[in-house]
Amino acid sequence: MRTILITGPGGSGRTTVAAATALEAARRGTRTLVLSADRTDTLGAVLGAPTGDTPAEAAPGLTAWRPDPAEGFRADLLALQEQAAAALDLLGSTRLDAEELTPLPGAEELTLLRALRDAAAADAFDLLVVDLPPLPRALALLALPEQLRRYLRRLLPAERQAARALRPVLGRLAGVPMPTERLYETAGRWEIELAAAQLAVEDPATTVRLVAEPGPAGADAVRTATTALALRGLRTDALIANRVLPDTSPDTWLAALAAQQRKTLDEWRTERERPDGVHEVPHLGHDPRGAEDLALLPVPDADAGAGVGDTPGPPRWPVVDRLAEDGVLVWHIPLPGAIREELDLVRRGDELLVTVGQFRRIVMLPSALRRCAVAGASLREGELRVRFTPDPELWPRTR
Repeated sequence: MRTILITGPGGSGRTTVAAATALEAARRGTRTLVLSADRTDTLGAVLGAPTGDTPAEAAPGLTAWRPDPAEGFRADLLALQEQAAAALDLLGSTRLDAEELTPLPGAEELTLLRALRDAAAADAFDLLVVDLPPLPRALALLALPEQLRRYLRRLLPAERQAARALRPVLGRLAGVPMPTERLYETAGRWEIELAAAQLAVEDPATTVRLVAEPGPAGADAVRTATTALALRGLRTDALIANRVLPDTSPDTWLAALAAQQRKTLDEWRTERERPDGVHEVPHLGHDPRGAEDLALLPVPDADAGAGVGDTPGPPRWPVVDRLAEDGVLVWHIPLPGAIREELDLVRRGDELLVTVGQFRRIVMLPSALRRCAVAGASLREGELRVRFTPDPELWPRTR
């Protein structure tokens, strides 16, 4: 199933674009699901049909779903409380009741990831359109499955679960309860769920579409998002310039705004690898509401950029080349928009910590590079190139 993730700065019209994209795909005969986790029913207001915590038909061929984060949060926390009953009793804790539980920050993101995972695994749809939160939250959400999986592996290593039979003995010797079987079972279930969510996000058929109003603020947001998405290895198949003003307005104030927008649009087309990846959506003069208004928005076709090789986004990691001289290996990491002064690299064991401004990713080195030492790095033409030299103690000797 094809998945399109849509995000942009707050107030840029990303929900409107997501609704228009989904509605147009449904009109073309594609079985489409549009997904949103916004607490307020913004998606329903745009579609002209209310959405709820269960999937429901919003238009012919179009299903809308706005999962409820409160219900899932209560169920998960009560289950965790039950599984940790022994430790909580030891601490003299008072149990929480379902009626007093309200979602904490992050519950919406986890609910949306779980819904994305479930939708991607279903066979009922051909296209999934996800109305992501505004950019900062969206970028954090897309990084969440990989980060949580790493935390689980560090806190409850799978290789140590073989000692389960010794835990009762160790508990009596130490005088404190040891991790129970249920804890490891829960960690294993979380690992499976997070892996499925990460697979849905990183699937080759998944692409990101950025929505922004052309202008200085929009340009800054797009530049930051492009780098952050590339750091996660995600492909951007379209940049949608929303609410573009006409060039021929007789009003001098509107004409000045239109000129500013046109300047940003020209910059976007120059900066991007494929200028046709920038799509203009005109300002309707009012906020779009309902199917008739959405039909007036010329959003990119849902099939645009569906192929892995024909999108303007960066290629997937890893790409490793061997240089002719001295057998040096070069790891190519696309980072469009990255600034040298904001870039930092740290090698720690078999992992590489890549920091670009406020964004960081910890990635496992490809198997060939784990037997090498870092020899240097450079940032050229929006690509980070890390050089590795083979460690003679780890590489097999040739005759």
